[in-house]
Amino acid sequence: MLRALDAAIEGLPEAEVGRRLARDGANAVAMTAPLGFARAVARQLRSPLVVVLGVAIALSLAVGAFVDAAFVAAVVAVNAAIGGFQEWRADASARALRAMLPPRATVVRAGRAVAVDATTIVAGDILLVESGDRVAADARLVESAGLEVDESLLTGESVPVGKDAGWRGTDAAVPLGERANMLHSGTTVVRGRGRAVVVATGSRSAVGRLAHGVDGAARGKPPLVLRLERFSRAIGGASLAAAVAVALVGWLWRGHAPLEMAVFAIALAVSVIPEGLPVAVTVALSIAARRMARRGVVVRRLDAVEGLGSCTLLLSDKTGTLTRNALAVREARLPSGTTLEVRDAESGAADDGSHRVSPPVESLDAEDRAALARLLDACVLPNEAVLADGSGETPSRGDPIDLALLDFARELGVSRPERLASRPERRRTEFESDRRYASSVHGVDGAPVLFAKGAPERIAAMCGERAGVDLGAARTMAESGLRVLAMADGEVSGEADDAVPSGLRASGLVGMIDPLRPDAAEAVRRCREAGVSLAIVTGDHPATALAIARDLGLVRHGAACVTGRSLDALEDAALGRMLASGEVAVFARVEPAQKLRIVECARRAGHLVAVTGDGANDAPALKAANIGVAMGRSGTDAAREAADLVIADDRLATIVDGVEEGRVAYANIRKVVHLLVSTNGAEVLIVVGAIAAGLPLPLLPTQLLWLNLATEGLQDVALAFEPSERDVLAQPPRPADEPVFDRLMIERLVVGAVVMGGVSLAYFAWMLGQGVAEDAARNRLLLLMVLFENAQAGNSRSETRSVFASWPWRNPVLLGAVVAGLGLQLAAMHVPWLRAVLGTTPLPARDWIACAAMALLAIVAIEAHKWSWWIRRRGARPTERG
Repeated sequence: MLRALDAAIEGLPEAEVGRRLARDGANAVAMTAPLGFARAVARQLRSPLVVVLGVAIALSLAVGAFVDAAFVAAVVAVNAAIGGFQEWRADASARALRAMLPPRATVVRAGRAVAVDATTIVAGDILLVESGDRVAADARLVESAGLEVDESLLTGESVPVGKDAGWRGTDAAVPLGERANMLHSGTTVVRGRGRAVVVATGSRSAVGRLAHGVDGAARGKPPLVLRLERFSRAIGGASLAAAVAVALVGWLWRGHAPLEMAVFAIALAVSVIPEGLPVAVTVALSIAARRMARRGVVVRRLDAVEGLGSCTLLLSDKTGTLTRNALAVREARLPSGTTLEVRDAESGAADDGSHRVSPPVESLDAEDRAALARLLDACVLPNEAVLADGSGETPSRGDPIDLALLDFARELGVSRPERLASRPERRRTEFESDRRYASSVHGVDGAPVLFAKGAPERIAAMCGERAGVDLGAARTMAESGLRVLAMADGEVSGEADDAVPSGLRASGLVGMIDPLRPDAAEAVRRCREAGVSLAIVTGDHPATALAIARDLGLVRHGAACVTGRSLDALEDAALGRMLASGEVAVFARVEPAQKLRIVECARRAGHLVAVTGDGANDAPALKAANIGVAMGRSGTDAAREAADLVIADDRLATIVDGVEEGRVAYANIRKVVHLLVSTNGAEVLIVVGAIAAGLPLPLLPTQLLWLNLATEGLQDVALAFEPSERDVLAQPPRPADEPVFDRLMIERLVVGAVVMGGVSLAYFAWMLGQGVAEDAARNRLLLLMVLFENAQAGNSRSETRSVFASWPWRNPVLLGAVVAGLGLQLAAMHVPWLRAVLGTTPLPARDWIACAAMALLAIVAIEAHKWSWWIRRRGARPTERG
């Protein structure tokens, strides 16, 4: 390898480093450019609703309706500014979390070990690594001593991987996590030391290739985008149909001039289109984004806010999301067969005052207590780790296995410094992957005693038959997902005996696991309550993944998981059926390409898929999912760049909180749609009905725009501030193919539009029949429609609960918007220039009272429909107070 890279063990000369750096570029993974404010604003203009509004602007300009065009253009501009600012700020927050490549690394150059900026490393450099270092580039080992590396960011494997410079294999044929002579950029050395020649830097490293693959992958669309696309097509078609119908009826049937009807039809089409919806949707999503931020979720794409609430399948990484990404002792088995179980550290002492270890040490017989004391000596003496002292001055450091053993011993009152004080160390043998054990010799009562820990088979070979390791018990523990170590001790002769120990006595077995986060099981329960299927997708060992799934309550004992090898034998159709049925909850030993395939098959099977991940290996799947959720604390830049949301604390419970907020956001968007479309539908019915009945035009184009933008525009945005209704997570997620206009929405829209439109048209006809002038009749009708909008805003606060069940002050913004809308209408009647534009005049109190009484009919009608809906659904009465 050195010859192939034109390198030498004493390193490259500085001049050659400069030449290669100029040729290959800096050792940095190319990431997407920061999202500037202008580009963030431009992205908002891709919304399907904005396209429809663009058509409305063009039509208005075509017929000289410049005021109409200006109104709609202002709406588009405000929407783009609000949404663009939110996404620009979110992108800045996400980039603040970046910390993947290390700033410094140690290399050999011109025969000297020097610390350099990691971005200046080139292929052919000799890289030196030791415990605690972050690997700066992909490198092939030339020397190693007890080297173990945490590669979880690439493979998902929570247990450190042993590395050996002497290993030989073909890289192309061996999975990434099994290349024992390779170090990969971004991974962390947990113990040992090594010397390696750099073979790939920057975008040519394993992490860089994954990031490049992500850039070329198609991004999945969030559910809201899919639904709004369908909604925009529907509302655009309905607007065009209504405009054409009105124009034809007025021209062919009632004899109005063609140009007059063309201008009015275009004005009507512009009015029917819910101009306020883009702003209201953006505001609803921005509010949800702020609420999510308070709960630890950074939103990178605004349209993804609602996506979590709609997801039907959550594919969760195991390490760091469900577990703590740190080993802990779960079980200790003594030679007599007595088993000590260890509860999670976060659980502390039990309610009865007992410690985390059960049964208590005091209840053991003398033989077991003696064996336990020897086992704890073997845990702490051949151990190089240091536990945090609790003051914050000395942090924990060292191999995760050693740290877990020290923590277990400390729980039972044994500390390494105290043991070393009474058992001084005389020599030690450090762990190496080919040796598979570690040992140290200590003076005990003047005699040299060796304490050893390591693989059960290796320790068993060091013990006599009568005092050997129970390999059957070790296998049982391993099959339950535990990483098992055997402990032994025995007197030795000589002070410098390097031979493999023999004649030792086994002191027991210790089983470790990366434990669950304390709130993970509750989060899984909440996922199920919300109707979201959960599956673990990990690069970890199948037994370990199944053990975690059992602890979470995802699977029962005896359940199987699908391994990466099994996935290769499955056709896409079979995998899709498996995902659609939910029959498999665990996928283990999964490669990045296989995780991506799982996501794609799940989407084709009809799921709206959310994927969590923290490693660069997760990035392709994060981008392909409908919603990608990256970890902010342990995640890599590649994962965060590909994701839509970033979880600041890496907890599954925070993701479930995001599901709740996403559902609230979508519920509020539906409330806005209900208000806008029902009132706009009423306007269409009034106009079409008047033309069909041979009546004058009931509302002028400017009056229609006034209703949509000035009065109703305040209330639809205010509905976006509506707080959560009860039991949001108790409802199942909406089907992936469910449109915004579902059956309930259509029924409610028809009832509201018919009542408001019918009452208004009848009132207009009555006024004309009483000899009221056309302008005066329009003036009163305009007031009636404003009051109908106020009533309908109250009706829209809940799809199922009574308007009287939620106090008005629960949403003070809406209450203020209603008051402001009435204030604007008062201004329209009294401010001279507004009166001139809108054709309005002040009205006496009796007209206000009459219009308010008629507006209450909208509340009566919608309340009756809610009761009817609940009776048909056999639900509870919709009168609970919220």
